[in-house]
Amino acid sequence: MTQTNYEVTYIIKPDIDEEAKAALIKHYDEVLAADGAEVVDSKDWSKRRFAYEINDYRDGVYHIVNVKTDNDKSINEFDRLAKIDNAVLRHMIVKRDDKK
Repeated sequence: MTQTNYEVTYIIKPDIDEEAKAALIKHYDEVLAADGAEVVDSKDWSKRRFAYEINDYRDGVYHIVNVKTDNDKSINEFDRLAKIDNAVLRHMIVKRDDKK
């Protein structure tokens, strides 16, 4: 089975402390690495100001994770958990076409 590349971007609330943010990122990296998926890289992009308010916040910390997997179980689990996590303001999962 061929591996699919995904880019997962999520926005973390800006008022979360560094220790809680690190634990949140570690948790989601572990969720994405489950079921045989490979986390290629996981990094903070930056704290950015929004064009409009999201849940009464004007800015947030963007975090980007690149994942390779041959099934969608871990991606679907991340999606499910991010929807119910109050520390994640928004998230987006994009299937990447890295053919050159």
